[in-house]
Amino acid sequence: MRTIAVIPAYHEETRITPVIQSIRALVDAVVVVDDGSSDRTQEVAKQAGAIALRHRLNRGQGAALRTGTEAAIRLGADIIVHVDADGQHDPQMIPVLSEPLRAGEADVVFGSRFMGIDPTDMPKVRRMYFHLAKLFNIMVVGISKQITDPQSGARAMNRVAAQRIQFTQDRAAHCSEILRRVTQSDLRWKEVPVHVRYTEDTLKKGQSFFEAFKILWHLIIRGTK
Repeated sequence: MRTIAVIPAYHEETRITPVIQSIRALVDAVVVVDDGSSDRTQEVAKQAGAIALRHRLNRGQGAALRTGTEAAIRLGADIIVHVDADGQHDPQMIPVLSEPLRAGEADVVFGSRFMGIDPTDMPKVRRMYFHLAKLFNIMVVGISKQITDPQSGARAMNRVAAQRIQFTQDRAAHCSEILRRVTQSDLRWKEVPVHVRYTEDTLKKGQSFFEAFKILWHLIIRGTK
């Protein structure tokens, strides 16, 4: 089964090379979508061996994932894996996420930071934020209470699911939107434990309570189609 990793990237020229190199042996191709960076992210990604696409303007992580997922489908992917560009995701999550798809046990697999593998150096404030996000997603967005990690960027899906999940949120709200669309459909899904490592550098780009408010705005005020 042809597996393609999709990486949304914004101002990642200093970090994208080791991320691509660490996963190239685990997949058949890597698609990087440079989301309007003003640095050399696209050029560096190409040099590292990725298929590098580019948005002229910064549209958001959700939009970059959508562009990359559509490209992966055109490239003949049977399995599409979403990977963050900042190096937080352990590359070994790729076979873990992919195995239930290969075995025909699921159509979509979500990686969870809260299923027995403790995240490395996750701040207590960030952990509290994720627990609040879980409650919000259950009570307001309508996502299954079985989901342990509603804001995880680690996920994999088969070709059929990727074609069916028509998510529209361009920015951070895409995580909740994808979960909602999947858990309220007849697609088979499951969560698996994944390991995430936090550093001072990557935490600077992480979500804040202000970002949480923006997600609330996009999901509730604007709504999802």
